[in-house]
Amino acid sequence: MKRPRRGLLAAAAAAAAVLTLLGAALRSGAARDDAGDADVEVGLLTRAMVSVAEALGAREPAYAIGCYAETSAEPPADREEEEPKRGSIFFLETSCRSSRAGRLELGARQACAVESAARGNPGLQVYLLFASPAARNWTAWSWAARELLAYPNVHIRHVNVERYLRGTPLEELYTSGALRRSYWPVSHASDVLRFLTLWRYSGTYLDLDVVLTKPLDNMRNFAGAESPSNVAVGAINMADDELGRRVANECVHDIKESFRGDVWGHNGPGVMTRVLKRLCGVNKAVKMTPAKCGGFRVHPPSAFYPVSWSEWQLYFQEAGSDKTMARLRDSVAIHVWNKLSSKEGVRVGSRQPYGLIARRHCPRVYERSAPVF
Repeated sequence: MKRPRRGLLAAAAAAAAVLTLLGAALRSGAARDDAGDADVEVGLLTRAMVSVAEALGAREPAYAIGCYAETSAEPPADREEEEPKRGSIFFLETSCRSSRAGRLELGARQACAVESAARGNPGLQVYLLFASPAARNWTAWSWAARELLAYPNVHIRHVNVERYLRGTPLEELYTSGALRRSYWPVSHASDVLRFLTLWRYSGTYLDLDVVLTKPLDNMRNFAGAESPSNVAVGAINMADDELGRRVANECVHDIKESFRGDVWGHNGPGVMTRVLKRLCGVNKAVKMTPAKCGGFRVHPPSAFYPVSWSEWQLYFQEAGSDKTMARLRDSVAIHVWNKLSSKEGVRVGSRQPYGLIARRHCPRVYERSAPVF
C-alpha cells in the first residue's frame, strides 16, 4: 500500500485542527453571556483558518509584492493621472500577477465584480486600482479587462504604492518592510490600501469577488457583519462627511498602531471590528445599531455575505439552486469567497447560482467567458 503524501497528511491534520478549534470556538461562545468578549471566538476561528493555510503551503513569500518596487515603467510623479473622484467605488488588485505576465491581467470573475458595480451604479465612478506597474502596459490587456471599457464610468489605474503611502500615517508600514515581512503580504497590502483609499477619497470599497446585485443608491457609512461577533471588510463605505472621515481615520490609525503580519485577519476585519466596538460602545457586531454607532450602519450577514465561507459550495451547486437563489433575493451583494472557490467551474448557461447572478449583473463578461465562467 502506498504511503500518503506528506502534504496530504498535513492537510488532514489541519482539517482535524479546524474541527477541534471550531468546536472550541462554539463551546466558548455558548459559555459566554451576551456581555462576553467575542475576541476569543474570532481568535479561535482565525487560528483554525490559518492552520489550514499553512498546512497547504498558502503563506505568501516576501517577493509576492516585489513588483511594487519596480520603477522602470514609472512616469515622473508630476505626470501621474488625475486623482480619483471622491465618493466613488474602489476595487484593488494587489498581486504581482500582471508583472509576471507583462500585461494587465484581470480574471473573468474579477471583471464581473467591477462590471456589476459599474452597471448597477451608472451615476458613480468605479476605479480599479492595480499595484503592479505592469498594469501600465495598456497595449496588452486581458480580454476581461477590455470588456470593462464598454462602461464609461470604469477607470483602470496603476498606483505606485510607495508614492500612494508617502506622507500618510501608513507610510512606515511600507518603508520599514513590515508589509514585505508579512506572512500574507498580498492580502495585508490589500487591507492597508483599502483603508488608506477610503481615508484619502471616501466612498465604497469592494472586494474583487463581490458581485453587487442591487444599486448602492444612497447607502452611506456602512459595513457588513460576517457573524454575530465579527464585522467583515469585503464591502465597506466611509462617506465624505464627519462620520465617514472619523471612521476612516480611526481605521488607518488602528492598522498603523496594531499591524500584525502573522495573523491573517487582524489587519482587515480585525481593524473594522475593533474600531466599531470603540465607536459603538458594544462588543458584538449584532449589537452595532446606527443609534449606538452615531449613524454608522452594520448590516446583517444577509446583506453582503448571505452565504458564509463554510457554505461557499452552494454558489456552484445546481441541486438546490432555487433555494439558494431565494436566500439571495434580498441581498445587496454576494461574496463568493474566491480563496476557497477559485478552482470551482461555472458552466455558462447552467443553473448554478453564481452563474445565474453573473448572467444578470455582469452579462458582458459572463457571456464572453463561455463555455466556463
